[in-house]
Amino acid sequence: MTSAETAERTDAFLTTLGGEWWRTAVIYQIYPRSFADASGDGIGDLPGITSHLDDLAELGIDAIWLSPFQRSPQKDAGYDVSDYCDVDPLFGTLADFDTMLAGAHERGIRVIVDLVPNHSSDQHEWFRQALAAAPGSPERARYMFRNGKGEHGELPPNNWDSVFGGPAWTRVVEPDGTPGQWYLHLFDSSQPDFDWSNEEVREEFRRILRFWLDRGVDGFRVDVAHGLVKAEGLPDYIPAPEAGSMGGEEENVPYWGQEGVHEVYREWRRIMAEYEGDRALAAEAWLPTADKTALWVRADEMHQAFNFPYLQTEWDAADLREVIDVSLRAFPGVGAPSTWVLSNHDVVRHASRLALTAENPQGHGIGPDSPGKPIPEVGLRRARAATTLMLALPGSAYLYQGEELGLPEVIDVPGEARQDPTWFRTNGERYGRDGCRVPIPWTSDAPAYGFSASGASWLPQPAEWAELARDRQIGVDGSTLELYRLLLAERRARALGAGTLEWIDGYGTDAVAFRNGNVTVVANTGTASIPVPEGIVIAASGPLAGAELPADTTVWVAKD
Repeated sequence: MTSAETAERTDAFLTTLGGEWWRTAVIYQIYPRSFADASGDGIGDLPGITSHLDDLAELGIDAIWLSPFQRSPQKDAGYDVSDYCDVDPLFGTLADFDTMLAGAHERGIRVIVDLVPNHSSDQHEWFRQALAAAPGSPERARYMFRNGKGEHGELPPNNWDSVFGGPAWTRVVEPDGTPGQWYLHLFDSSQPDFDWSNEEVREEFRRILRFWLDRGVDGFRVDVAHGLVKAEGLPDYIPAPEAGSMGGEEENVPYWGQEGVHEVYREWRRIMAEYEGDRALAAEAWLPTADKTALWVRADEMHQAFNFPYLQTEWDAADLREVIDVSLRAFPGVGAPSTWVLSNHDVVRHASRLALTAENPQGHGIGPDSPGKPIPEVGLRRARAATTLMLALPGSAYLYQGEELGLPEVIDVPGEARQDPTWFRTNGERYGRDGCRVPIPWTSDAPAYGFSASGASWLPQPAEWAELARDRQIGVDGSTLELYRLLLAERRARALGAGTLEWIDGYGTDAVAFRNGNVTVVANTGTASIPVPEGIVIAASGPLAGAELPADTTVWVAKD
């Protein structure tokens, strides 16, 4: 299928579905490496996604978001892009992308692609040109090259550390063989940061946006959307020891949340408005509060921003009520929907995270020697309850592949199998994100549990994956998969995403209790049972004890 044919089918699809879908959509994140492998090489791919589009439609989601599949040397699993307008051969071809996109649209599923604008791969043609060029050249001006400190420039320009551990600066060897300038990389040394004060960089990304919009995509998830612009003068900065790696708990970080990023997104919003069908921008912006995050989704900027303060909230009724209250004030206050998210490819899966008993800063991961490892039964029970609460909230929600199967974090990934740069850059002090990226199980008795017909898997899958495979759960009353399918069907039928939250009292301090339309929702985060509301129970995250709601359980009750 040609890109023109795909675009034509996209236009027809968009006309059918109408506008502002992103205000209430449930969006399912696909991490392509770990979703489904059609080629048999042990790495998921675009044809693998296409082969499971019917399963996604049956789940009941509105859109999919694909983590990077563009051309890349894969030093950070695709978040190191060498060509923004092509598909990496690991994942297929542009024709495979067009087929997948058309198939999704035929099933009423929108497609959001990942965009990585903070940095490129060091294999990007621009960076190769920069290394071959002289200091002060136009080629180097596309990136953050700076002279070093010290008598001979032997010290980095400032004291910033990389998100992945170690220094955020690497010194280059100049074409004549002498030690030269330093370049900034907030992530791995293979991911040099662009200089967003450079108009050539801004124009290049306008071109990239249009390339994918012309193919028919429905929007972009923008990686590190709070990055891009750095504070004038690049002042020294040391984050607090307990701060998350992406800066979500601190104010005034010189490389996060700078004012200049907003003009970039205003430009992008204007480009999105040129296209039919209400295309959307979603920000990955790790910021201290919902009020700060809401600045990224003002009426002339992005459409959505991930609600990371919600994701980081403990399983505690008072804390949950507070973050929900703040979110429903902050985001609608600037004309945007609140979003809700519990898991993604960068955090410990919530089926494990909600049962941790020790501090675990974002990005550190959990492994065999981590303190406070979760009890699986408690983690799954709380995860089901948390999702049942989340999907009743007004706004848009994000799901991460495999959470509908109740997948926990894989803790026992052998050191020799780990691939996250965090593991290597910290000499194993941080486990990183491999545990949430293990390929998901489809069929219990198939090679690689149905992920790959060859049995290959780029990260090892644990034996317990067999019991959690999709074929073991589909049609089984009480399974996590059937719970998700029920919640998504009822959420859509009752228009909960477009509803209004009204808090209700009478269930005690350990309960989160509210009405949304004709649905009463009560989540019990405590240890003692509380009463189930009167009415017809339409969904419950776990078994009820007669008229009592057990601990770590959420119920939806309707008066139809």
